[in-house]
Amino acid sequence: MLLTMSAGVCADEYAEQRQRLLDEIKADFTITGAETGKPELGMAISKAMAKVPRHEFVPAQQRGQAYVNRPLPIGYGQTVSQPYIVALMTELLEVEAGDTVLEIGTGSGYQAAILAELVDHVYTIEIIRELGERASARLQGLGYDNVTARVGDGYYGWKEQAPFEAIIVTAAASHIPPPLVRQLKPGGKMIIPVGSPFMTQYLVMIEKDANGTVITRQLLPVRFVPLTGGH
Repeated sequence: MLLTMSAGVCADEYAEQRQRLLDEIKADFTITGAETGKPELGMAISKAMAKVPRHEFVPAQQRGQAYVNRPLPIGYGQTVSQPYIVALMTELLEVEAGDTVLEIGTGSGYQAAILAELVDHVYTIEIIRELGERASARLQGLGYDNVTARVGDGYYGWKEQAPFEAIIVTAAASHIPPPLVRQLKPGGKMIIPVGSPFMTQYLVMIEKDANGTVITRQLLPVRFVPLTGGH
């Protein structure tokens, strides 16, 4: 769902920086296309990346770096992901306008905002209360009324709102959480980084076919903060 934001958000002094960042992301897609199967960034996600104000999703002292193609700290040992990775994970999900998506790891809310430009509704869970509450307020303040956020352990998903056409996990798990697989709709896709904090992590694609059979595919090495919780 493409939201209409105020002119002050859309046409600001960062617009040119966002466009330069988008050009870098497209170049990265070309470089990694053989590994990911996605050599080009699609038009819908290009528009979302060019529109969403990443500077609104980073701490004030980081705003000067908001459109550099790298992760940035957001406090509590967490980061907002590298824009290329945000774009890639979104592209891999192949979401459509009517979809409902679950995000595990709200962080600052940036990934949720990108998804909200593309789908009907985003449900997002953050385990760190302060980050979750700030992100929820930020998203609402920017007009993303198709995002519902809550504080909790994302390992267990959001059973009440399942099943989901797509699930995205923005923290590295030691294994693929079975509750998330169960909450994925047949025909749906989940993208998740898998691996320990001190060893190689890989971006993994999980697909559930119409019969409920699950297929996993390892894509490329990545580095994410760990998925935490009581599991």
